[in-house]
Amino acid sequence: MSQLVPFLTTDPLPPSRNDRSIVRRAVALLGIVAFVVGIVWITQTIRGTLPDDSITVTPGIPVVVVVESGDSLTAVGQKLVEADVVTSVSAFLAATELEERAAAIGPGVYNLVTGLPPGEAIVRMLDPEFRAAPLVLPEGLRLADTVRLTAEHTGLSQGALESALQDGEAIGLPDWALDRPEGFLFPASYDLLPDAAATEVWSLMVRRFDIAADEVDIVTRAQRLGYTPYEVLTVASLVQAEGAPGDFAKVARVAYNRLEQGLPLQFDSTVNYALGTSTLLVTEDMLEVDSPYNTYRVTGLPPTPINSPGQEAIEAALNPEAGDWLYFVTVDPRTLETRFTASYEEFLVFKAEFQKNYELMMQGEPAQPTPEPEMP
Repeated sequence: MSQLVPFLTTDPLPPSRNDRSIVRRAVALLGIVAFVVGIVWITQTIRGTLPDDSITVTPGIPVVVVVESGDSLTAVGQKLVEADVVTSVSAFLAATELEERAAAIGPGVYNLVTGLPPGEAIVRMLDPEFRAAPLVLPEGLRLADTVRLTAEHTGLSQGALESALQDGEAIGLPDWALDRPEGFLFPASYDLLPDAAATEVWSLMVRRFDIAADEVDIVTRAQRLGYTPYEVLTVASLVQAEGAPGDFAKVARVAYNRLEQGLPLQFDSTVNYALGTSTLLVTEDMLEVDSPYNTYRVTGLPPTPINSPGQEAIEAALNPEAGDWLYFVTVDPRTLETRFTASYEEFLVFKAEFQKNYELMMQGEPAQPTPEPEMP
């Protein structure tokens, strides 16, 4: 009985000598689990970079893989599997974990071959040599030049391309385009399949225009301005041809002011379009050309857009800057410095400055700005 007395006290019991060993065992167990997990991950990763032996692929066959904007690496892997470039999406994704640059794989047309290890497929897709050069269409390109550049890039004949443009429905022109393609072949970079048909090529450009048109809400905002979307697109093409980006909204205002006052636009760009020229100095003889695009002789907008304007020019045509300007002159053709005025007399001064600077440019001499006149 006396031997039980020490255990009948209410004081805390002394710590067990086994507690520390339990903790050590728990830590050791966690370490073992972590080690096993690490080994499994490394094994799976290495295994993932290797081809799947259960799938037979004839190596070395040339294939084209198209990566579209917005494609994830998983989507890219799926396309590579479908083209027999690699045998497993998971293997491709595992290889991307080992190659940080894989995130830089972007939209494009890739010339690859079947039966590549995932790591090699990634290396090739990161090498410009294996990516087809895109067709790049700059802002302000006329329809004839768009056809020419597209023919050169794709190998399609200009005749086939021009013929496809005649079917507005087939290439997806909006109803308000009235089957007139000028202005709707949006300036952008295009990755085209080598065997793409003419209709497919134009459709891609028109779809890109639709995206831009939706983003600026051209139909609704044109109505608010009191114009049709086609008229706004035509103004945007004039803005693109006449001004530098910083002046787009002012050029648009000049166009609307002259239209609303019943004045001819008198834009040199429309005369150049009528003649198929691109000169900065339009002569008196050129102004006599008999064409509905000659806005010196014909009041109102030209019958169609004169080029394919970019989104910035379209936005400017929808949101012109407030002002009473009726004239503008790019007084320095090298810096594209442009001045705006509501005064015809001041316009003549600006025009004289342009002519002087143009002559100096032709002679290779620096421009000499003329002080702005003091107007009453």
